Amino acid sequence: MKVVGIIPARYGSTRMPGKPLMDICGHPMIWWVYQNVIKVKEFDEIYVATDDERIQDTCEAFGAKVIMTTSDCSCLIDRVYQVSRLVEADYYVTVNGDEPILESEIMPKIIPDFVDNVNPVVRGLVREFRDPVEVVDPGNIKIVVGNGGYSLYSSRSPVPYPQKTARFTYKKYVGVELFNKPALEFYVSTPQTEIEKIEDIGSIRFLEHGIRIHYDLVESHSLSIDTPRDIEKIRAVIAQKMQEE
Repeated sequence: MKVVGIIPARYGSTRMPGKPLMDICGHPMIWWVYQNVIKVKEFDEIYVATDDERIQDTCEAFGAKVIMTTSDCSCLIDRVYQVSRLVEADYYVTVNGDEPILESEIMPKIIPDFVDNVNPVVRGLVREFRDPVEVVDPGNIKIVVGNGGYSLYSSRSPVPYPQKTARFTYKKYVGVELFNKPALEFYVSTPQTEIEKIEDIGSIRFLEHGIRIHYDLVESHSLSIDTPRDIEKIRAVIAQKMQEE
């Protein structure tokens, strides 16, 4: 089994342009992500996938391999597909470039113990929400997981709705996903679906066509950076860890 790790990184974020290059305790954000990813021995190769030369230059300066993708990628799945056309692998694992404290030890949990090069394979990780504020934030994608660990639905709204009871814990998407080539090829050859457009969540395209997504529950304290407030939180966490070391 060959597994490739990919860190998608784009410069043109609408809310925080240049986010991968923002300084966190003396290093760009993408550097911190890369340091966590290279600890995963299950990854046979690791690449940063970007469409920006500034990110490319920064990553190559600290030793990361970079694959340049086109600037018209609608989401990270399109970017990963472009990498898959250049790099052969059984599975492609994406690690979000805006989660610099994502723990390296949880990343291998997404890798299945089988190889399927025929049927689409899509997998992800979820963690439990600990802060009610996180639940109502539309930037945090909520995953409803049924029996067997397969997704029933993904939403930016708090789902499921607590009509009968509040004695449950919401599940949050963690920025690690896995795809095989059939899944990537299906995605890029299939038009965007209605619910995907409404929610603005790319993985819903699979669900709307009956392709199951398996999620593993992990313990994680990761935080994705979507606002200036988030980056201040991350700086404080990393600074504390540096002091402890």
